[in-house]
Amino acid sequence: MNRTTLPLIVLAQFCCTSVWFAGNAVLTELVATFGLPTTALGGLTSAVQFGFICGTLVFAVLAVADRFSPSRVFCASALAAALCNLCGTLEANTFITLLGGRFLTGFFLAGIYPVGMKIASDYFQKGLGRSLGFLVGALVLGTAFPHLVKSLGGALPWRVILYCTSTFAAVGGLLVLLFVPDGPFRKVGSHPKFTSFFRVFRNGPFRAAAFGYFGHMWELYAFWAFVPVWLAAYFAGQTVPVSISLLAFCVIAVGGLACVLGGYLSERFGVRRVAAFALGASGLCCLFSPLAFAFPPVLLLLFLLFWGMVVVADSPLFSTLVAGSAEAEVKGTALTIVNCIGFAVTIVSLQLLNGAEEWLDVKWLFVLLLPGPVFGLVGLFFGANAGAK
Repeated sequence: MNRTTLPLIVLAQFCCTSVWFAGNAVLTELVATFGLPTTALGGLTSAVQFGFICGTLVFAVLAVADRFSPSRVFCASALAAALCNLCGTLEANTFITLLGGRFLTGFFLAGIYPVGMKIASDYFQKGLGRSLGFLVGALVLGTAFPHLVKSLGGALPWRVILYCTSTFAAVGGLLVLLFVPDGPFRKVGSHPKFTSFFRVFRNGPFRAAAFGYFGHMWELYAFWAFVPVWLAAYFAGQTVPVSISLLAFCVIAVGGLACVLGGYLSERFGVRRVAAFALGASGLCCLFSPLAFAFPPVLLLLFLLFWGMVVVADSPLFSTLVAGSAEAEVKGTALTIVNCIGFAVTIVSLQLLNGAEEWLDVKWLFVLLLPGPVFGLVGLFFGANAGAK
């Protein structure tokens, strides 16, 4: 096994997932250019999530990551996602076509994120939590990257952000195809497993890990999507030392470091214990977020940076629990199924916050995310017995 394998997978994951929030980073410009409604944030973000859900469902039912070369699937998906992301630059776009482009971008991301985890699990059985920590950390940085490009771009046209992220995605896909062959622990599936969707949930440890992940996902993407909104409301009427986009980048990107740190801590304290700690800490942040709105700026940013760490630190750990509890020949399908349901949950929470913004003071928005961590903790510790005979 080449020592560069994990760094290459991590780099490719970062490059490819940069298209995920590219639409959010240029939302203000999209609204002005194409005359979008004020609720476009929730719509465009949910379109990506819904596309990802549909993609993961198709990939899971057809067992794509188990039947075909994961490296080739990853590359083909990356190139398709890059092309769909570029559709946002077309002059003739409307809100409907933009939604369609974001939907298709999300659809092909289903061949990147869970398939990237499948590739990692095919290479690393020992220390999988640490390896997935690096991988999900790359996803976090990729998600935050468009905000950084926007904050540093100055007067650059907004389309440059889409050009840049699409180029990154294409490069990431080619890196995997050319330099990361299928792993030594890969077991090939021979045909679509139409019953796998139900079969995997009969496994108690798998079910517990999945329930924990679903609760985590209720909070994660809604938090990422609305951090710029929350910051803008906090600094309204004040002098902001740096751009809101740069602050949002820092809050989201610091989670990448937390994913890596959580992977190392899991080897010492146990995967489930560290995941539970992070999930509980992020739940407390939800609960106390209205109070944080009254903090002075420095203290508020420290609070958000801490939240940005714990809100995602458990993500690779839940994936580790899922991968470790699934049968080897359906591991790719199991990871994809859990991603499918988890991202379906994100649409509900995103739309909840999107609608609540119309009637609820912004400082109370994140309290609506508290049920996710609560459900996740209950599921993590009691989900193994749910439905057991």
